[in-house]
Amino acid sequence: MTRTKPLLLSGVVSAALAAGLLYAPGAEAANWFELQGISPAKAPLFGVSGFIEPTIWVQPGTEDGLLHEVPHINLVGPDFSQGTTAGILRARIMFRGNLNPNISYFVAGEFGNNGYTHVRSGYQPGLIDGHVTFSYIPGARVEVGLIRAPSSEGAMQGFMTYNYVISSTVINQLMNQPMLNSAYISKDSPAGYLIPGTEKLGVNGYRYPGAMIFDWFRSGPWEFTYGAMVGMYGTVAAGNQSNEPMEAVRLQEAYILGGKGPFRSDIQGGIWYQHAVPRFDGANYDMNRYGADLQYLQGYMHPWGRQFRFEYMRGNGWIDAPAAFNKADLKQAALYQTQLYPGIGNKAWGYMVEGGLFLTKNIEVNLRYDYYNRLPNNPAQNRIFKTYALGLQYHFTPLTKVMAGYYFRTLDVPHPNATSESVASAVDNVFALQAMIAF
Repeated sequence: MTRTKPLLLSGVVSAALAAGLLYAPGAEAANWFELQGISPAKAPLFGVSGFIEPTIWVQPGTEDGLLHEVPHINLVGPDFSQGTTAGILRARIMFRGNLNPNISYFVAGEFGNNGYTHVRSGYQPGLIDGHVTFSYIPGARVEVGLIRAPSSEGAMQGFMTYNYVISSTVINQLMNQPMLNSAYISKDSPAGYLIPGTEKLGVNGYRYPGAMIFDWFRSGPWEFTYGAMVGMYGTVAAGNQSNEPMEAVRLQEAYILGGKGPFRSDIQGGIWYQHAVPRFDGANYDMNRYGADLQYLQGYMHPWGRQFRFEYMRGNGWIDAPAAFNKADLKQAALYQTQLYPGIGNKAWGYMVEGGLFLTKNIEVNLRYDYYNRLPNNPAQNRIFKTYALGLQYHFTPLTKVMAGYYFRTLDVPHPNATSESVASAVDNVFALQAMIAF
C-alpha cells in the first residue's frame, strides 16, 4: 500500500502552518483523521503552536414573565451569570512532533474560559489532547491516549474551520456531553435525576481516553477513510472519572476536487456510531449516538469559494437537559439543576444545514439552520430548539480571522405549562463577535 503524505499538523497546527505555510509541493490532501492523528513526515522532534479566541457576547438578558428571573438560555456560559460579557473563550497551547518516521505525538492544554475548563462550578485548565500515533502497520495506524473520538464531522473539525462563535445546538447537546460525578448519590425526581452544579465535571470536548485504529486510502480522486475506537467514557480533567467502556466508529468517502489540508476542495459523506455505558448512582446505562453527514467545500479563501454542510444525528439513552434557571434560591430544585434522563427509552434528534460563500478572498458570509428535538418521548419535558445563524467573517490568513454572528433563536414547548411557556417566550437573540488568532 502506498501511504499518503500528511500535510498539516492536526485540527491544531504547527508553527509553520500558523505562519501561513499551508501547502507543501507534492503533498496529498488530508482529512480530519490525518490532521488530528499524525505530524508531517518531515516534522521535527518538537514543535509549538497555539491559538486564542477573544469573544464578545451581546444579548438582552430578558427575564421570564412568571418568576421574573433571567432564564439560563439567556445567559453566557460557562458560569451563566451575565447576558452580555467579554472573555477568552479558548486559549490553547500545543506541542507535537515525530519521535521517528513512524511515531508521532501530540499534547495540548486548554486555558480558555469554557465548558471544558469549568469543573465543579470552578475554573480548572486541563489537558485537552494527549496521544501517540504508531504508523508501522500498513492500513492500520494506531493512536493511543486522549483522543477526539470519531463521530459527526462537526465534532471532529479543527479550530481553523469554525464558522460561528456559537456552536450548533444539536451537535453540542448530543455529542459534547457534560461529565457527571459517577459516585454522586442523587435523589430521583419525577422527571429524572437532578444534578447540582457542584457535581458537574465539565464537558469532554468530544474527547475520550482510549485507543483508535484508523487510516485512509486513495485511488485517483477518491479517498476512503475509517476510524474505530475503544475507550473509557468520562473525563480526565476531574480525576478518576473515566469509569466505563465506550466504542466509536466512523466511515467516510470523499471525492477530492483539489487543494490540500483542512481547506481542500472536496465532496465528502460519512456515517458514524458511538456507544457508551456510563455509570451513575450505582447503575450503568446505555448511551447511543449515530448519524450521517455530507459536505461540499470548494475554493477556500478564493472569490466565490463556497461550502455546504448537512448533518443529521439521533441519540437514545442518557439525554441531559440543562437547568432552566441559574439561581439556587428558587423553590423547585428542578428549575435550577441539570436534569438527567438516563434510560434507553429517552430520545433526541436533530440536524444542521449550513452554507457559506466567499465574496472576496478575505470576506465570507455564512448561513446556518439548527434544529434539535429533545425528549420527544416525554411530553412534559419535550423541547425543540431552532436557531437561524447569520455569519460574517474576515480572513486575514487561513488561520487568523474575525467572526461576527447574529443568532435568531426560538424554543418551542409542544406541551407547555406556565413556567415552560414563560421561559420559551423570553428567549433572546444573540450577537457574538470573536477573533481567532493563531501563533
